[in-house]
Amino acid sequence: MNQFYVGQEVVCIDAKYAPIQNVSIPCELVEGQIYTIRWIGEFNNYIDPPFIGVRLVGLDRGVDPTYGYDDPPFAARRFRPLVKDPIAVFRQIAADPDFKVTGPEGPVRDVPDDGQGVKEREKEGA
Repeated sequence: MNQFYVGQEVVCIDAKYAPIQNVSIPCELVEGQIYTIRWIGEFNNYIDPPFIGVRLVGLDRGVDPTYGYDDPPFAARRFRPLVKDPIAVFRQIAADPDFKVTGPEGPVRDVPDDGQGVKEREKEGA
């Protein structure tokens, strides 16, 4: 199952090339660096079996001088989705007991509006 989408931030987990691979253009990837996906899809070539590839914002690989592919993608297996630290706020509270949350409290729902807006919740006992 594909876990990536265009616009998603990913982290590079493998920037190495095996010496037996037929690579004719340099790898601009840096392991541990965060990238944003600008294209994702199946890539077919006559060297490797088909694979899911990603193109990244800020990295245009140009035309491969040996095989002629325009901006060949990187294999998606080289990346993992960037996961924000879900308990970061608790780490901040543990480090600074006077820490105040400045963002919205509770989950933000993306609910379609019927034109009347979202009604306020009635107070208990009213």
